[in-house]
Amino acid sequence: MSQRPAIASVLDGLVDMHVHSGPSPFPRRFDHVEAARDGARIGMRAMVAKSHHHNTQMDVLAMKGRLAGVAASVYGGIALNSTVGGLNVHAVRMCLRMGGKVVWFPTISSGRHIECHPEDGAFPTTTVPLTLDRIDIVDESGALKPQVIEILDEIKEREAVVNGGHMHPASIRTLFEAARDRGMTRMVVSHPDFVIGADPGLCRELVGLGAFVEHEIGMYDPEGNMGWDPKQLLTWIDTLGPEHTVLASDFGQAANPKPVDAWLRVAGALLDLGLPAKDLRRMVCDNPAHLLALDA
Repeated sequence: MSQRPAIASVLDGLVDMHVHSGPSPFPRRFDHVEAARDGARIGMRAMVAKSHHHNTQMDVLAMKGRLAGVAASVYGGIALNSTVGGLNVHAVRMCLRMGGKVVWFPTISSGRHIECHPEDGAFPTTTVPLTLDRIDIVDESGALKPQVIEILDEIKEREAVVNGGHMHPASIRTLFEAARDRGMTRMVVSHPDFVIGADPGLCRELVGLGAFVEHEIGMYDPEGNMGWDPKQLLTWIDTLGPEHTVLASDFGQAANPKPVDAWLRVAGALLDLGLPAKDLRRMVCDNPAHLLALDA
């Protein structure tokens, strides 16, 4: 094993933009406050709580009292799936004007996700029966629906993050082209090689539009449910560059380890593979802090 700096010191100031803490209809390991409190083990600066089903900014506000003694800042967002009314500009407006930071376009309601997981919203396993409708952002002619334009304008006004969700790569590109044309620079595509199926060439196109590519370290944790080889992640970083890459955990599920433990293991693996500590910090501290406008 090569010499490396203390992992916790490299991760100090980390911003995790993809934490699946609770409440949620999916089983969760802990709630947003407990997730943020656990982040103190690596000096976590901030986190974004993600739900596929509801506006998490309201959770954050409801937990304000408990969060008062927690060092990390916690932000919410909204995923545009069936349970929030799909492409619902009113729900987006409320979330962002109440302090939310991220809008995920359809995830479990996207056509791409449904093709990969046709379990009617039960991926991984819901604790209550739910319904799911497919949400498309384009009409029959391939043009963006008017609601999408309204939502993009709201995101731009609030200087929030637009995330491509779990949509087909072509839909993400269409969305990001419209965002770029509006002068938006806070764009993220998550886990391009999971569900979405965006190859490096397509990701270069998205980066060219101003997007960041987010990779989920939870998928590379040997104790998680996927256990991908960290060399694959390093190849992605080398291909697109740390300046265009964000790392996030995508953990918080009841069946997976805590995000902090995954951060320590996967960050250590990347450093052992030769990733410079400054590049790791750029992807876990600087880039997500820029996206969330933490230093504005």
